[in-house]
Amino acid sequence: MNDPKIPSDDTYKSIAAPSRGLFKDNGSRFIALAYPVGTEKEIKDIVAGLKKEYHDARHHCYAYRLGHKGDIFRANDDGEPSSSAGRPILGQIDSSGLSDVLIVVVRYFGGIKLGIPGLIRAYRTSAADALANAEIIEKTASVRYRVTFGYMAMNDVMKAMKDMGMTPERQDFGMECTLETSVRLSAEKMFIERMDSIPGCRAEALTLQTNDDK
Repeated sequence: MNDPKIPSDDTYKSIAAPSRGLFKDNGSRFIALAYPVGTEKEIKDIVAGLKKEYHDARHHCYAYRLGHKGDIFRANDDGEPSSSAGRPILGQIDSSGLSDVLIVVVRYFGGIKLGIPGLIRAYRTSAADALANAEIIEKTASVRYRVTFGYMAMNDVMKAMKDMGMTPERQDFGMECTLETSVRLSAEKMFIERMDSIPGCRAEALTLQTNDDK
């Protein structure tokens, strides 16, 4: 499969809120449900919930892509012929250049077999409809850092953060001071160099996170 059209820097596109699409063919209904997601556990919970909600449906096929580079992904056919459902769904996520997105397509069988070309068209079209109804947003990937420094270095640390447009959070000032801040990936190297230039200052990476920029 071709690489998705996701930028290689720290910004990428996703969707703002759940959306849905629909496709009908020869009595079969394909209900596509798109969700903004952040973890595989969240995806697992959503899929399990939809299988309960649409318990009378024949198939619950899905695909997702995660991360600012889109390097975590999966396509699931849920009993449909191999590559006739999950891959067409994933293809719509990729052709839109999106990540942190899950699409589940619930199929109610209408009694007439559609054939593999018909299934591919149905899953692709319903997924595309869900994304067409979604609000596309830009997200920024960043790394959460904890900064530890001596009290005498406080002014230098605060000036450095102000110069870089960063907001200090969870501040604890004593003889040894700590604070946390979010550093966008494109500024991470500069941030580390700036903190390392301050005597007695240590910067420790905590978690990768994303922020929505609407």
